[in-house]
Amino acid sequence: MRGKIVFAGLILALSGAGLSAQSKAPTTTQDDIYCSGVVTSESVPRDTYVITGEGSAIKNTFVEGDYVYFNKGANQGVKVGDVFSVVRMIEDPTDIQWTKWQFSILKKLGTMWADVGRLRVVVVQSDVSIAQVQNSCTYAQRGDIVMPFTERPAPPLKSENNFDRFAPTSGKPTAMIITGRYWAVASGTNSTVYVNLGTNQGVRVGDYFRIFRYQGTEHETAYQLTRIAFEIEPSFGLAGFGTVPKKWNWSNVPREVLGEGVVVRTAPNSSTVLITFSLREMFPGDYVELE
Repeated sequence: MRGKIVFAGLILALSGAGLSAQSKAPTTTQDDIYCSGVVTSESVPRDTYVITGEGSAIKNTFVEGDYVYFNKGANQGVKVGDVFSVVRMIEDPTDIQWTKWQFSILKKLGTMWADVGRLRVVVVQSDVSIAQVQNSCTYAQRGDIVMPFTERPAPPLKSENNFDRFAPTSGKPTAMIITGRYWAVASGTNSTVYVNLGTNQGVRVGDYFRIFRYQGTEHETAYQLTRIAFEIEPSFGLAGFGTVPKKWNWSNVPREVLGEGVVVRTAPNSSTVLITFSLREMFPGDYVELE
């Protein structure tokens, strides 16, 4: 009898643990917030930078735990224990326009800045400081920009259980995914993307965007065939797979809701969005709307 009671108690305890795990609210990670990057038209001071680092005779990149030297010291007010962020301007290495308006919109949004990591000063000299890399988003290198560290808010996340793949339009501002972090093309859950709505349009950290596309919009020029959503033209040398008698296009078929994401950073005309849930891959040119 006693054994049965112990066994029943064990089952209840395990069940309680399972329920506790299921009810645990989703949260962002440090990388979600401090490795997200931003596309901004705001100027970034470039007068403080990484000179080199310990062991530079045999390496030119520095990661978590390494020591780097930057060009400010006691004469510029730096103190032991000060914390700095490291950022880097990055350009698209491919120079390929994925979606029709990508380059023109990016030009208006500004420059893409990648978060490289965080430094803590351990030794201060007159005009140079030695700092240890505390957190790495990617490797640091010579010339990376060093800025005073500032805390970023970590927005609350909502459960994906109530996600509506057939949600009607919200009627709120609409924009596009312009590109992904490090110019990524395909994005999904836990990816970071940049959209062309920002503080000037009323977007705030913690806002949610719904991500969607229309069938057959034909502006995803990097990979779509003309009217592939509705038919395949014989000129492409492909046959079959059906067609319809009426001229259907993106404006008179339902939209496809792909997922949603939360705003983790904002700039004047853009937002950094962490994709919290996706049904399938997302691309530059897919639409977003404020929920």
